[in-house]
Parts: sequence; structure tokens; C-alpha cells
Amino acid sequence: MSRISIVIPMYNEARHIGRTLLAARKAANVADIDCELIVVDNGSTDDGPRIARTFGAQVLVLPGLLIGALRNRGATVASGEWLAFIDADIEMPEDWLNPLFALAASGQGDVFGLDLHTPAAAPWYADAWQRRSLRPSNRATRAVQWLPSANLLMRKQWFDSVGGFNETLRTGEDKEYTLRLTGHGARLLSVNSSVALHWGYEMTWREWIGKELWRQGSHLQLLRAHGMSLRLLRFPLLSLLVWVLDALAVFAVLAGYAQQALLLLLLGLLPSLLLSVRQSIRHHNVNLTLQLWGLHWVRLHLASAALLLGLCHWNARRPARG
Repeated sequence: MSRISIVIPMYNEARHIGRTLLAARKAANVADIDCELIVVDNGSTDDGPRIARTFGAQVLVLPGLLIGALRNRGATVASGEWLAFIDADIEMPEDWLNPLFALAASGQGDVFGLDLHTPAAAPWYADAWQRRSLRPSNRATRAVQWLPSANLLMRKQWFDSVGGFNETLRTGEDKEYTLRLTGHGARLLSVNSSVALHWGYEMTWREWIGKELWRQGSHLQLLRAHGMSLRLLRFPLLSLLVWVLDALAVFAVLAGYAQQALLLLLLGLLPSLLLSVRQSIRHHNVNLTLQLWGLHWVRLHLASAALLLGLCHWNARRPARG
């Protein structure tokens, strides 16, 4: 029988880890594949490690490491033919594995990730932010250049041949790693025949802003790791443009040019509107478009702030977690 090793990085996820492990085990049972659960704990102070052990997981306690290093340590002890990485707050569906194994067997892809959705209890901003990446159900697979690591599935030989995650990145390690997989010839597929549930959604507006500021800190690190490229520069440059337009609008108001200030403010709103329309048009939902417009406007400003903080060598003290 084939075997799958499921690696789950964790920090203080006692609230979610039991659900995550139970769902992963059920999916393996449905696929009739032997399952090895490996939880790599980053020094949790809650009951997460004990709970993980009660669900049959091997728990490695490795405090102080960044997220890429946690995943790499788990993969090092993995013994399965298949290797999966999922976050500690992700509930995989029971039909997770069989369709992806079928896609691999038919030669359609090498590395796979399911779309994510939030539970019904999630606040509007967390729900809208997650829905922006969902595709219509009539398009079950899509070839992509990179995949987020909330859930990744591949044969272990791909991990071994390409090498592990970059262990120096605080965030963005999933994009860096899967871009590297693409560069080595792996075919990446985003799949939405079923979706995984993200239970670790942001419960407060402040938490959403804090997480997004932390995520946006990856741009400078990715540029340092991969060198200058238009793909990685697009969003930071766009965010800087918005800041410049806002600053010019303020100067125009101070100088008494109210009409010019209004025009500059409207121009500053266009990038976030275009991003929201691009991501929501397939959903045919005006309310979602308006929600994403506001969220992207905030995100563009956070990206510039994160870029400037990165240039000043600011380092957020955030434990690595799945």
C-alpha cells in the first residue's frame, strides 16, 4: 500500500489541531492509503502538542525556527511516497486525496493545492478576503505558477529533487518554494472540485490588518531571494504609487487646490478598484466587489508600510505557525 506523510507546522493551535488531524486521517482512509501524521511544533505554550499526540501524530518540538525550517524538519523524517503540507487550522475534505491522485496518475499535474473557504461564522472581511481566490465550480482545475502552502500535495521525490523551503524567510516561503518547483519543471494545479476550510480566520479587524502587514513583509525578502523581476515588483510598485498619489493630494489641499486634490484621491482609488473587479467579476456579486475594493485599498497602504519597514530592517516577532 502507498503511504502519505502529512506535515503540519504548529504554534498554539490547540483550538484547531484536533479537527485538522481528524480530517486528514479521514481523507487518507477514504483514499485507502496509509497515513503518517507529523506535527512540527514551534514551542507552543498551549495544549496543542498533547492533543496532537492523542490523534496519533508524531510531534517534533522545535522552538525558534521559521516556518520553512519547520516544514523541512517534518519532511526530513517523512517516510511516505506522497508528501503533503497543511496548516494546523485547515480542515481538509474527505475527498481531498482521491481526485488529486487521479490527476497525477493521468499526467495532468505534479503539485496540487485545493481552494480554501472560511466557515460560515467568519466575519465579512475574512470571508471576502478568502472568496477572492475562489473560482467558479465549472472550472475544476487551473494551471498556476505558484501555490499557497495552506495545503500542498506532491510526490516526495519532487521535494527531494528540488530541495526544501527557504529557511530564512519569515513569510512568503510558500510562493518562493512553489515558484522554484515551477522552475524545475513541476506542473502546479489549483483544484476546486472540493474546498478546504480555513478555521484560523481573522476574528477581529485589527487581527486582519496585523496579519496582512506581516504577510506583505514577504515582498522584499522574495526580491532578495529571487532577484528583481516584474512579477515580484508589480504589487510593491503599485502600492508605492498609491502612497505618492495620497501624498500629492494632501499637498494639493494644503496649497488650496481642492479640485486637483479630489482628482488625485480618485486616481488613488483606481488600483484597488481594478484589483477588486478582477477578483470578483467571476462571482457576479456587487457586494463582494465593494468589500474587496475597501480591503485592497487598505492592503495597498499596508504593503508600502511593510516595504519601508523591511528596508529599515524591521523584523516582526511572530512565531512561525501553520
